[in-house]
Amino acid sequence: MLKKRVIPVLLLRDGRMVKGVQFANYRDTGNPKTAVRIYSAQDADELVFLDIASSRYSKKKLIDIVREAATECFMPLAAGGGIESIDDVRQLLLAGADKIVVTTAAVTNPSLISEIAERFGSQCVVAGIDYRHGENGARVWIRCGTEATGIDPVDHARHLVALGAGEIFLNSIDQDGVMQGYDLEIAALIASAVPVPVIVCGGAGNFMHLVSLLKNTAASAAACASIFHFGDNNPIRARSYLRNLDIPMRMLK
Repeated sequence: MLKKRVIPVLLLRDGRMVKGVQFANYRDTGNPKTAVRIYSAQDADELVFLDIASSRYSKKKLIDIVREAATECFMPLAAGGGIESIDDVRQLLLAGADKIVVTTAAVTNPSLISEIAERFGSQCVVAGIDYRHGENGARVWIRCGTEATGIDPVDHARHLVALGAGEIFLNSIDQDGVMQGYDLEIAALIASAVPVPVIVCGGAGNFMHLVSLLKNTAASAAACASIFHFGDNNPIRARSYLRNLDIPMRMLK
């Protein structure tokens, strides 16, 4: 049986960690270099770095952070935010990233997904899907939740996998930072609709939220931010809690 993963997410803006609520009202949460050392010591399954500023300066800072993280830890590293070209991808891979998260360009330039998969392999491509609920149900949003697309997230996930995405990073804008639990309905729909691993983000406030996601959907991983930033919780405790409830987790040495 495939092991489930608990993945800390580090949102970055100009080299600093930030966290908001529903993609707004961001506040500083510290130095990402410090967080990398802590999560490495706590044997996190993986780390995801997402640059929400997407400026030239912030992209350079993201590359620097990934490069330093790659020298200090041995877990897989995924990085994204403002990925627009193969050159953006190449720079992050050379810095030490194992996977690249592509979200807005997955809508505006979907051929980039195929190009990355062809050049670097599908395992390198994590297709990001940010979505929120509205009058017509769940719909995909881009540019850090500021632009509606009208695209159904389930259809979008299937399309991205057909293009070559090896993993889906699903992020609920409605649940982001609220700490009231994941959107299990959409997570279940997408995880059952695609043949690749699905990482679900947005909503974790306690360990039972992770249990509900990993037991009641086919999601492969629970991505977390606020639960680790704003409480006395960490990946070691989370993994132990999940294992005690018979959720298959990676064994530590």
